[in-house]
Amino acid sequence: MTTNGWLQIAVFFALIVMCAKPLGSFIAGVMEGKRTFLSAVLVPFERLIYRICGIDSEEQHWTTYAGSLLAFSAVSALLLYAMQRLQGWMPWNPLGLNQNNVSPDLAFNTAVSFTTNTNWQSYVPETTLNYFVQMAGLTVHNFVSAAAGLAIAIALVRGFARHSVRTIGNFWVDLTRCTLYILLPLSILAALVLCSQGVIQNLNPYTTAITLEGVKQTISQGPVASQEAIKMLGTNGGGFFNANSAHPFENPTPFSNMFQMFLIFLIPGALTYTFGKMVRDTRQGWALFAAMTVLWFGGVLTAYHFEQQGTPTLTKAGIEMTATSTQSGGNMEGKETRFGIADTALFATVTTDASCGAVNGMHDSFTPLGGLVPLFNIQLGEVVFGGVGTGLYGMLMFAILAVFIAGLMVGRTPEYLGKKIEKKEVKMAMVAMLILAASILFFAGATSVVEFAKNSYWNPQGPTTGNTSNPGAHGLAEILYAYTSGTGNNGSAFAGISANTPWYNLTLGFAMLIGRFLMLLPLLAIAGSLAAKKQVPVSAGTFPTHGPLFVSLLVGVVVIVGALTYFPALSLGPIVEHLML
Repeated sequence: MTTNGWLQIAVFFALIVMCAKPLGSFIAGVMEGKRTFLSAVLVPFERLIYRICGIDSEEQHWTTYAGSLLAFSAVSALLLYAMQRLQGWMPWNPLGLNQNNVSPDLAFNTAVSFTTNTNWQSYVPETTLNYFVQMAGLTVHNFVSAAAGLAIAIALVRGFARHSVRTIGNFWVDLTRCTLYILLPLSILAALVLCSQGVIQNLNPYTTAITLEGVKQTISQGPVASQEAIKMLGTNGGGFFNANSAHPFENPTPFSNMFQMFLIFLIPGALTYTFGKMVRDTRQGWALFAAMTVLWFGGVLTAYHFEQQGTPTLTKAGIEMTATSTQSGGNMEGKETRFGIADTALFATVTTDASCGAVNGMHDSFTPLGGLVPLFNIQLGEVVFGGVGTGLYGMLMFAILAVFIAGLMVGRTPEYLGKKIEKKEVKMAMVAMLILAASILFFAGATSVVEFAKNSYWNPQGPTTGNTSNPGAHGLAEILYAYTSGTGNNGSAFAGISANTPWYNLTLGFAMLIGRFLMLLPLLAIAGSLAAKKQVPVSAGTFPTHGPLFVSLLVGVVVIVGALTYFPALSLGPIVEHLML
């Protein structure tokens, strides 16, 4: 590991820390309906949206809030599905792409993917979807799916902040404010910065060029900067190009690379301060920030270390090197030479800590333990800063379990922020956690052993016979990563499997739905239950949840629960692959 690599990691983290308080305070003000510096310009637009859409600002019970979320998401998914299947009749279609480019199963997968903020892409974007679908379909969903996740997080925070009430806010108001005041202004600024770095933004037809070798080449282009900005800021991850942020039109310079990582963590980092601000104790927010930081740093350190070390054994000139030999300069396979090992390891850790899924290198080319880091990050529930909203409400779920465990150890009813954590809250938190694990392990297991899936996509005994380029442990890791990414609403992939098949499109689509909505419903139930509780005064027996002891307990719960749940599967994949080297 180099000094330059450590410096880049330190600069990145310093930027996130600097922005957490001002942006977090702004988000809290917006979501509490307070006047901000944007109010003079945006309040008239907010009122106009309410009037046009017929939005009643009356607050909702958690069941009504959840019903609004589900209804909005269902309509959004249907519209995106229709856009893909009818894209031949849509404007801004310079390549003449039609509905035949998108099969029904692929359209289903993509519609679900962007509705759930996953942005898994089983297709080549620049040759599959026209400009209209990219802008009116994918980019719009990048905004509203991120806004929906942020709204859910704020609703859960209200559950902790309020007492003796039956409402947790209004979903339609929260969705509007998240989009209008937070995501849209920041995305405009981010798009301008990206354009200044050379990220393209146009509606031109693709350019045909003749290379020096005399080969005809088609150069793809389009409205990239506008999608790139919200892709990162909203922790969506779906690229305009198949190479994602490894493509020079999406990520042309080292500065744009650092800026994109900054955008991924910007809102999730700030939301911890928003939480502290809304519960009237900013120490609580900084405690969550500290726990996320410890987990993030552990992941970066591990990935960077193993990628810099390279592969332990190599075959060179027909002679196997000793087990202590390492690649000179580290493992550069699958990495952009513009960014190198440090930035690629950092990017991979950041994008899987958050529910983003954008990549500037191929995770499939990482060393086994280097690739274990992004896989395990998602399996933790993407609570290490996490996505826009998802990281906060996921970490709060673990906080509930942490104080419950602390209460068991001292024989006292657990409390968190003046609310007694009782049977219902713990049950709902466990249901949300078990749902994720069940989806990941069931779908990955079925794909590995069911004859229909196994014979078509993966052969664990020898040469590949289907759409996977690797047999054995690495092939299993690819399958496990795919369903982990889908259920965790991340969207990145090991990229060793061709997932554009009916089996993968349908099962991954269902995994995305499970990971998004069957997790959100128990958390909204927790929000409703907490909001109705009375405030409990602090006493000598109250476990403090803002100090190093709580941070250590919270980190331990996150890691131990993740390790106990997924260690057997990981042992058959990246761990055994590492030992086989």
